[in-house]
Amino acid sequence: MSNECQCHKTKHRDEAEVKKLINRLNRVEGQVRGIRRMVENDAYCTDILVQVAAATAALNAFNRELLSNHIHTCVAQDIRDGKDETIDELTETLQKLMR
Repeated sequence: MSNECQCHKTKHRDEAEVKKLINRLNRVEGQVRGIRRMVENDAYCTDILVQVAAATAALNAFNRELLSNHIHTCVAQDIRDGKDETIDELTETLQKLMR
């Protein structure tokens, strides 16, 4: 099966892409659990804030990876298929990500 979107509600991802995304999410999940432990153990505020910034950066890296995959597969295919409304959808998504 190809990487292109089958519709706008689901997307087939190859095994390598899924593994890469899940690995990123696992790291974020571990960071968030670590932050929770820091709060529970009365860690110093700035130490917690630094860890939150690291978790935020990890989520941003996940978003960049997913967005790149989306543009290279779903968006590119839809444009080739003449579905220009996908450009509007991408623009709206980018606006939400930049809030």
